[in-house]
Amino acid sequence: MKYQNPVLRGMYPDPSVCRYQDKYYMVCSTFQYFPGVPVFESSDMVNWKQIGHCLTRPSQIGLSDVRSSGGVFAPTIRCHDGRFYMVTTNDSIAQNFYVYTDDIYGEWSEPILVEQDGIDPSLFFEDGKTYFISNGSDEKGVGCIQMCEIDIETGKMLTPSKVLWHGTGGRFLESPHLYRFGEYYYLVEAEGGTEYGHMANYARSKSIWGPYESYPNNPVLTNRNLGGYLLQAAGHGDIVEDANGNWWFMHLAFRQIQKWHTFHHLGRETCLVPLNWQEDGWFTMGTDGTCRLEFELPDNVVFKEQELSYEKTFENLDTKLDWCFLRIPESKNYRFTENALELCGTETTLDEPASPTFAAIRQTEFDITLRCDVECGQQECGISFYMDELHHYEIAAKPEGAEKTAVFVRQTIGCVSQESRHVICDSAKVSFEVAAEAEQYHFYLVNGTEKVHLSDAYTRYLSSEVAGGFTGVMIGFYAVNQEESQEWSRFTALSIVHKESE
Repeated sequence: MKYQNPVLRGMYPDPSVCRYQDKYYMVCSTFQYFPGVPVFESSDMVNWKQIGHCLTRPSQIGLSDVRSSGGVFAPTIRCHDGRFYMVTTNDSIAQNFYVYTDDIYGEWSEPILVEQDGIDPSLFFEDGKTYFISNGSDEKGVGCIQMCEIDIETGKMLTPSKVLWHGTGGRFLESPHLYRFGEYYYLVEAEGGTEYGHMANYARSKSIWGPYESYPNNPVLTNRNLGGYLLQAAGHGDIVEDANGNWWFMHLAFRQIQKWHTFHHLGRETCLVPLNWQEDGWFTMGTDGTCRLEFELPDNVVFKEQELSYEKTFENLDTKLDWCFLRIPESKNYRFTENALELCGTETTLDEPASPTFAAIRQTEFDITLRCDVECGQQECGISFYMDELHHYEIAAKPEGAEKTAVFVRQTIGCVSQESRHVICDSAKVSFEVAAEAEQYHFYLVNGTEKVHLSDAYTRYLSSEVAGGFTGVMIGFYAVNQEESQEWSRFTALSIVHKESE
């Protein structure tokens, strides 16, 4: 059987995975979005179901004042003696911490702080000891992977941090993970930045504290030389062995919008490649060290066929799992019902690095058709294709006199913002349609049997190559109210459809 990459689509970057009993569990970065760090479960590592979040309370993570693409960086999930640990960094305050749970479907603990600096932390358990690994800098300021022993109950460092390896010389050394396979300890990391030069490397040692010998053929995984290939930036990831003795590397990559147009706006996504051991104790990954859009699985691996086509509605989106918010939301401004979303706007707009009234889901495919009915009330509301406060497109509605509504499109790209023509409807309820393709969004007002074209917008201006940062486009339902009165907008009849081509 074959599977397609990405196996987890849309903005799910920096994946970490562990196996417990007959299941696999994965976490990803969430940056300025709340709740933080989604938790996924799988029985085959190809099909994933979200089962919760690690960070569901403001007391666990301070996001109120974080910048876009700040906040929660690169988590690691591990299970030790039946207890799950998730370790990560709040990059905005340069603080490493971990939380734990004895019930993977339940709530996680309050954070336990670790004083070792660096980002992208990981944990390794052996012989009753716990080791804390992160990137960092040596005494000369050179990037490295460092490690200390900690007390897992308190997070206290029991040893000074020691440099394990300086990597292979690529820029932005990150995402270290330590493993023990046979007689060797293996140290896997990523370099090159999470861009087109991204790569995974590793080294090994018979002593946990080193010295570590670099794999002679590093990088072990990279797509940096696959010019024109739609899947790029393979690197940052985690190793896991399945129940049948097969080995895998779960890692990030992204899909660019077109063969020769090097832009990506869906964010960094989660991909899976096979890992193959050699007789000399080294291993290789993927197809000749690259990640491909499609892989053939071994005969002893059985999995449910991927369902890549979908229709998302208010009825089938899970309020606790699918929706996320910018920083820490004011819950009183949101009403989720079985078939509608109601929003109470505040004076905070989408142009501010703050927490506007904004409920979002990830855009997971290039080609989608979105339809939704909207009643704005006495405030502006709409649907935003949102990368950050400086890069977003909205189809919006606002009141225009008694029982009339103005519908328009706003495009914000850096310091420039423009609005399309305003179409006035003789109704308090209007219908939006957005047809998204890899390179453009097309915005329409549906007025009875008539479909009025409002505007087009290029996806590239919401891409990481233009906007910078580490996130991806979110489909956000928002409301803004500059007046002191409390107003509510209502969204109904949502349909977001993606049909996978044969």
